[in-house]
Amino acid sequence: MAEVKTGKQHISLNICDEKIDIYVKADEEAYYRDAEKLVRTTYGKYADLFRGRRSERFIAATALLEIGVKYQMESASKDTDSYNTLLERLTSDIDEALK
Repeated sequence: MAEVKTGKQHISLNICDEKIDIYVKADEEAYYRDAEKLVRTTYGKYADLFRGRRSERFIAATALLEIGVKYQMESASKDTDSYNTLLERLTSDIDEALK
């Protein structure tokens, strides 16, 4: 059995009929559980649509694509340029006020 890493705990995840045993930081376990649910739900949706008509590989690839697109859209929506511009302007205004 794999050695337990300091500060990590063992969890088991079930994805696509596979049991995945991993060690994660305790404060990250919820992320892994949420990811497991997202993968299972997304995969299940495409399995219901395509099972028997398309390969399991196609179903998995389609589910991965959807999850990847969601991730990219979420990353793009967290653009911080507008916040940085506002912060620079406020900093400049404060500097001017202190002179």
